[in-house]
Amino acid sequence: MELQKRKNQLDFSKIENEIRVFAPATVANMICGFDILGFAVDAPGDEVAMYRTTEPGVRIRSIQGDDGRLPLDPDKNTVSACVKMLLQHLGIENEFGVEIELIKHMPIGSGLGSSSASTVAGLFAINNLLGNPLSKEELLPFCVEGERLACGHGHADNVAPALFGGITLIRGYEPLDVIKLPVPNDLYAGVVFPKVDVPTRDARQLIKGKVALKDAVTQWGNIAGLIAGLYESDYDLISRSMKDVLIEPTRAILIPEFYEMKQMAMDLGALSFGISGSGPSVVAITKDESIAKQITEKISAHLTAKEIESLHYVSAVNTVGPKIIN
Repeated sequence: MELQKRKNQLDFSKIENEIRVFAPATVANMICGFDILGFAVDAPGDEVAMYRTTEPGVRIRSIQGDDGRLPLDPDKNTVSACVKMLLQHLGIENEFGVEIELIKHMPIGSGLGSSSASTVAGLFAINNLLGNPLSKEELLPFCVEGERLACGHGHADNVAPALFGGITLIRGYEPLDVIKLPVPNDLYAGVVFPKVDVPTRDARQLIKGKVALKDAVTQWGNIAGLIAGLYESDYDLISRSMKDVLIEPTRAILIPEFYEMKQMAMDLGALSFGISGSGPSVVAITKDESIAKQITEKISAHLTAKEIESLHYVSAVNTVGPKIIN
């Protein structure tokens, strides 16, 4: 009934002909919160340009910045597939069509939520073209389906912060329950992407199906401490809590120079240091932008000396999420 009402309220004569949207990269897990915590950053990110057409259907017009790695088939590309799902959900897939240009500004397989940024940008774009019939909360399940298509696992720790901005907690999946957490004013992220290949599927396969109870208790305490620290803007508590005893020891094996980079970051004053998502990107959490810059520059220089190319970014937590751009 409610869905039919929204469909009836859509005025197709007022739908815009085109829109361009930016959606941000994300740091999933936030070191100690595997699959349940994540935050958005200002850069990098992806853009989607969307154009209304009279011919029904969803088509990919072009993809830039992917080195030919992403599918142009609209049923296999996460952006177009999710847009198609949303139009079918609203029952308007035959009313008009859209063509999509995807502009990748972030590396694929970086551990920075590349697929989620693209998917969120596409869904945010089509929802705005339609006059926002769905809330962000209602868009989220479509974003999760995009992650399922991209990597075989429908998790929300990347798409939730990319869509809502800020720091998000995935309290549960059945039903999907996302909570926005407070963002301390001086929290910064220094992200370094070593150009080595760590596919998400491979990284997940390394994770143990069972863990020792003492390690689980330690991790639960760290997650609870981190959340308490965010609410209190207690940087010492945040620092003590952002430690990963479950996932990092296994995934670090896939990232060259991980422990050397971690030592550098901590010596320069990072609150914490760990793996972004499934890697290979790493992230230093700091209380000061200048410290984050020092850390990323030193780590990048170290990787260069080891003949490993890298990219690096420094950002406060992005509290906006996707945005319409000119």
